[in-house]
Amino acid sequence: MNLLFVCSANRLRSPTAEQVFSGWPGIETDSAGLLNTADIVLSAEQVEWADIIFVMEKRHRTKLSQKFSRHLKGKRVICLDIPDDYAFMQPELVAVLERKVTPFLKR
Repeated sequence: MNLLFVCSANRLRSPTAEQVFSGWPGIETDSAGLLNTADIVLSAEQVEWADIIFVMEKRHRTKLSQKFSRHLKGKRVICLDIPDDYAFMQPELVAVLERKVTPFLKR
């Protein structure tokens, strides 16, 4: 299963999520940001690669739909509602991610 995590700048939330879930068996992870100044700017190839796309905020889902609508057909996009209040790999962020993402990974 390919999981793509998307936030604004790809510096804190989405790279943390990518790292947290990268060690799970049967899971491949990637992350990107929607801003042109993001460390890794989201590409159409990443969207097409993903089985599930997790966005951190509702505005990310809106921007994702605006920029990549034709690549999102049949894709599951889940908003985690995680504000930009955390540092990279902050234990509280890791705990929130595990609580909100894990239910979607159970088959």
